[in-house]
Amino acid sequence: MRHRIVRLRAETLEKNRIFAFNKNDPTSLIFDVLRTQILQKMEENGWRTLAITSPTPAVGKTVVAINLAMSIAQKTDRTAMLVDFDLRQPRIGTYLGIPLDKSLNDLLDGQIELADTLINPDIPRLVVLPTRDAMRHPSETLSSGAISALIKELREHYESRITIFDLPSLLHCDDAIAVIPQIDCILMVIANGMSTKREIDDALRHLSKANLLGAVFNKA
Repeated sequence: MRHRIVRLRAETLEKNRIFAFNKNDPTSLIFDVLRTQILQKMEENGWRTLAITSPTPAVGKTVVAINLAMSIAQKTDRTAMLVDFDLRQPRIGTYLGIPLDKSLNDLLDGQIELADTLINPDIPRLVVLPTRDAMRHPSETLSSGAISALIKELREHYESRITIFDLPSLLHCDDAIAVIPQIDCILMVIANGMSTKREIDDALRHLSKANLLGAVFNKA
């Protein structure tokens, strides 16, 4: 399957705190450690799909998702796909600075095929499925048969691929709760000075039946 290749701009990535593309940046090592921990747990259980969420908005979950996907793609025995499932505030395309003329919006409308939406950001073994516009009924969309079929296709297409879904926050809406049962495991992002104990506890209750890998303490 051929994908559109788009060269990323270093200044755009640095502005948006995307460090994993640059192995000379010490911050990239943090994501390499996180990558190793996550892949070990996923391999033990035969998991290939990972959702990233947070208790509340603005804690940096999308930044973590992008950096983690880049770090995984740098392993020569793995490929990574990054999917923007935050249908209320899609940001992956903007953070990467990639064109959004063809996106998940068009795929779900039946206007294009999956292959038309996928972008290789000039990083070997990494593919991005962006979302261009906020959707009118995000929770209903994420619980739809079309999304179920998409998740199944992405999981089964390549055995060596890890697919990362950037989800909305758990307490802001029910979007993430609607789709989490279809995804193998979850990583929660919390933020220093922003995520309260009550918010974390409430989020954990929503994930009580999910395979929670752990939490990333961001903005520390």
